[in-house]
Amino acid sequence: MQDIILEDPYEFVPPVYSKWWPTLIRLYLRRYLRTQWRISKIDCLEVDRFRESIAAGHSIILAPNHSRLSDPLVLGELAREAGCHLFAMASWHLFKEGAFQRFMIRRMGAFSVYREGNDRHAVNEAIDILTNNQRPLVIFPEGAVSRHNDLLMDLMEGPSFIARQAAKRRAKESPPRKVVIHPVAIRYSFDGDLQTTLGPVLDQFEARFTWPPQRDRSLVERILRLGEALLSLKEIEYLGAAQAGDPYARAEHLVDKVLTQLEETWNVKDPPTAVVARVKMLRTLILPDLIEKKVTPAERDRRWRHLSACYYVQQIAHYPRDYILREKNLPERVVETVERFEEDFTDQSATHAPLDCTIKVGEAIEVNPKRDRSADSDPVTDAMACQIQDMLDELAAKRTLVEV
Repeated sequence: MQDIILEDPYEFVPPVYSKWWPTLIRLYLRRYLRTQWRISKIDCLEVDRFRESIAAGHSIILAPNHSRLSDPLVLGELAREAGCHLFAMASWHLFKEGAFQRFMIRRMGAFSVYREGNDRHAVNEAIDILTNNQRPLVIFPEGAVSRHNDLLMDLMEGPSFIARQAAKRRAKESPPRKVVIHPVAIRYSFDGDLQTTLGPVLDQFEARFTWPPQRDRSLVERILRLGEALLSLKEIEYLGAAQAGDPYARAEHLVDKVLTQLEETWNVKDPPTAVVARVKMLRTLILPDLIEKKVTPAERDRRWRHLSACYYVQQIAHYPRDYILREKNLPERVVETVERFEEDFTDQSATHAPLDCTIKVGEAIEVNPKRDRSADSDPVTDAMACQIQDMLDELAAKRTLVEV
């Protein structure tokens, strides 16, 4: 399990408001993206939509999908083209990964949000940023890194709530001012040789299972077999035995079974439906006594086992059904799936190049200060999800299927 959950008391980390620092960082951003994240090119589309909202004086939330850890950095290119700087919500654990990283991301405009609880301080900071219209604010509404370009996860309602609270304040100004949300699609493409890039990685995985290299099979056949092997290991760990049947149905059953058992253990009433939201709710119950050192060593071990289970079932939920096909596929989907294997099996995030990135800005969604309570779901959140998925579909449709 990666070190994204901390047993330390949370302390809000504010951003550093500076024009000089983000301007300086931009001078090195493209080189850093090439060397660290192996992204050779970034194209920004429909940037005029963003510029028009800036020129109109609107308070702006940028709401992108979140498939890679590099997403916050590539948005620096969008800000460059729009002629602005950004603020951004960033998970607290990123500020705990070293003094230099903390120093830099604060000066790039990031402030912390505690995803394992209700972080009122971060919410108020975001509302103040929008109310004062200091800079556009980036919030990733999926609430976690998905690792899949082309399929949006369920969105959290936090961005809509923050936008409405700011809209209430801005509506009282004279003249009244608007708060808008621009959905943003971030999509990566891979144009390298899949066999040369991924074949050695699959060889290593198969060796870990004491299998001879399965080079007589296609890449996708090898990936699907490894996926079933990894799933079986988790089924044995959490259910006591490997299950039979369709692997996607098995994965869904495993995720729901583990989360349901944990929700019963921690007395969760009326859990949400989305996996990320269910995991977040469990973490808010498990962590507080750990942080306050109120548990015995045995209880501490039990709680960390529960946190580990939450982490791994959330990871399993990020393998979408039929995301990779058996004969022809989009190459980046194949790469993403192998990268997810590497991350889940080794706790190391790998990036396979060459990658290009396309960022597309959606139409502005004007936020009403009052939520429509007659609707079954949040209309603003629904509008964001619809635009982002449509833009991802449009970008994917321009790619060419390859033999795998």
